[in-house]
Amino acid sequence: MTERTLGEWLAYLEQLHPSAIDMGLERSQRVASRMGLGKPAPRVITVTGTNGKGSTCAFVASLLRAQGLKVGVYNSPHLLRYNERVQVNGVEATDAELCEAFVAVEAGRGDTSLTYFEMGTLAAFWLFQRSGLDAVVLEVGLGGRLDTVNVVDADMALVTSIGVDHADYLGDTRESVAYEKAGIFRHGAPALCGDLNPPQPLLDKARELACPFFLRGRDFDLGVTDHDWQWRGVDAHGRAVELHDLPLLDLPMENAALALQAYLLLGLPWADAQIIEALKATRVVGRLDRRQFDWQGKHLNLLLDVGHNPHAAEYLARRLASRPPAGKRLAVFGLLADKDLDGVVGELNASVQHWAVAPLDSPRARPVADLHGALQNLGASVSSYDCVAAALEGQCALATSDDEILLFGSFYCVAEALEWLARRSTEEAANGIAG
Repeated sequence: MTERTLGEWLAYLEQLHPSAIDMGLERSQRVASRMGLGKPAPRVITVTGTNGKGSTCAFVASLLRAQGLKVGVYNSPHLLRYNERVQVNGVEATDAELCEAFVAVEAGRGDTSLTYFEMGTLAAFWLFQRSGLDAVVLEVGLGGRLDTVNVVDADMALVTSIGVDHADYLGDTRESVAYEKAGIFRHGAPALCGDLNPPQPLLDKARELACPFFLRGRDFDLGVTDHDWQWRGVDAHGRAVELHDLPLLDLPMENAALALQAYLLLGLPWADAQIIEALKATRVVGRLDRRQFDWQGKHLNLLLDVGHNPHAAEYLARRLASRPPAGKRLAVFGLLADKDLDGVVGELNASVQHWAVAPLDSPRARPVADLHGALQNLGASVSSYDCVAAALEGQCALATSDDEILLFGSFYCVAEALEWLARRSTEEAANGIAG
């Protein structure tokens, strides 16, 4: 058989299972057992939550790597390249490594049908197990209890936040969502929660499993001013630890606070200066991601964020209010059809002076007429476009160097913007060479 390219493997995975999402661990556990996939590293930290998983994983990994540890990170979804999902010490897996891993999973699955996500997760575990890692940080794809990531027993479980999203799979209450997310807890292993008001099912599960439980607002917390922030937490022996005069971060400091508490419990060296540098160095593409670029003689400001539910929109609105632009804020927005459109735009409408809406490059995209109508109902100034790139260019034409263009609403939306920026960079480089 001719060897498949990564693109061919991904196309194959998409049609391998009758449904894109099929919650449950039985298939993955069966294949993992056949493949001899055990614990992918001595330390396993699993992260779930409605929002904030990606940045929390990044903060934890950054803190661990600052100690010279070899760290694997598994994230989903990706923005531009599938390779983004599997990283070792900040380096994405190569096409060849991923293809080799898919060959191994394909051989191991036998007649067991696996979804795209299940195949990809087991491939990541196979790569991690062969990489001689000190720790892995695993982002849950959906929920927790029945997510493929949960076939691995976590040494520590983190819950970032709890809101209603993916209601078809997780239920339409915070209590039902909390029950699913608490499924990553393990008996006697530390469980951490960054939500200030965790629903009772989460607390019940921690108690049932005798998990040492660390809750934001009780065991650890942060305080933020206009100029800096402070953090406090407790170590595994209950001793108080504090950090003061921390520099403000672009990524959510609530998630940094959760990551700091997780790191403290691991009993690794604690040096304030080293920890601060690790936090400052943490970046996540597409999450409160500030960019600057030139457009037709203007120097413009762009903020990218993958927030796509009311919980994320409410947080984004608070961050925007704390850092207003000198001029106007212009939004570029697209959303998937299964998301709470009114809830998202309702949170952010007051922060935006003019909206540009567009359909996404996905069969699951919300029609642009729906986006336009929801904003019109709020009395917003809004223009419609055929695609995200056109909407972005429309806002660039209106913007001045004092304005901020906020592009958000979906991973698809941010991915299209990143592709647009990459094309512009390539064209400018080519024009520079030609000139």
